[in-house]
Amino acid sequence: MKKRLIILSDLWGKEKSEWLDNYIQNLKNEFEIQYYDCCELGDVDKSIYTEEILHQQFVNGGVDKAVQKLIDLEKGKINILAFSIGGVIGWKFGIESNKIESLYCVSSTRLRHESNKPKGIIHLYFGALDDFKPQKDWFNKMDLNYDILNDKIHQVYMDPKFAKQLCTQILE
Repeated sequence: MKKRLIILSDLWGKEKSEWLDNYIQNLKNEFEIQYYDCCELGDVDKSIYTEEILHQQFVNGGVDKAVQKLIDLEKGKINILAFSIGGVIGWKFGIESNKIESLYCVSSTRLRHESNKPKGIIHLYFGALDDFKPQKDWFNKMDLNYDILNDKIHQVYMDPKFAKQLCTQILE
């Protein structure tokens, strides 16, 4: 029986998620995959589809709604692959539910505000050129596995080469 892998979208949700195929194609043989649009989980209104408006909605209650909905939906232990805002949702889900086997977060910059961490295997990835990545002392204080990717920006997760490398790590 395949392990479950939950994929949590970035702030754009399914509308701008064609890059996700790079992950799904590489992981579908080993995992039962469930994709969640974080906007749908968080009841985020997409009628004004700009980064600033979507981000505001997540920060002002959308993350908490998404976490609660995920707790209601997922009853057993899961593996999570999450991108940007999805990483914060996965992280908080793990703290509140204690149902994480592994959590892989890419470009989840809002984690820098967290002071507790979920149990389970955690690995974080950030582009070195992402201005909002956590500082090194935060990583050390939280005692986390992480990679800072040279010459990469926030949307590093959209790069097919990075996707292939990350999938290889997840499958090991």
